[in-house]
Amino acid sequence: MASKASARLNRLYDRLGRQYPAIAGLLRWAQRPSSRLLRIPLGIVLVLGGIFSFLPILGVWMLPLGLMLLAIDFPPLQGPVVRVMLSLERWLVRRRRRKAAKARQAPLRQDAALP
Repeated sequence: MASKASARLNRLYDRLGRQYPAIAGLLRWAQRPSSRLLRIPLGIVLVLGGIFSFLPILGVWMLPLGLMLLAIDFPPLQGPVVRVMLSLERWLVRRRRRKAAKARQAPLRQDAALP
């Protein structure tokens, strides 16, 4: 039986795949049990690359990606990864709404400045 965090993580991966179709295939591959032999070493390499982000080519972007891959196989990581993914998703939604509201208000400000 899958844990609550594991089910949430799977739902988040599915939603991410629907929002960004370009990575949907990669996410499906990452969730397959047969990918475990490659998923775990790749996750570890990405986490280590994220830790050494001060070096050229390596970056901080590698750390969350590695943790997302490792969370599939390590239940203690699933809860924190789910919380961070949900927080990031909420932040992005708020940011898009603020941008859209600002874009709608921009023409009103320009009209008000006209004599």
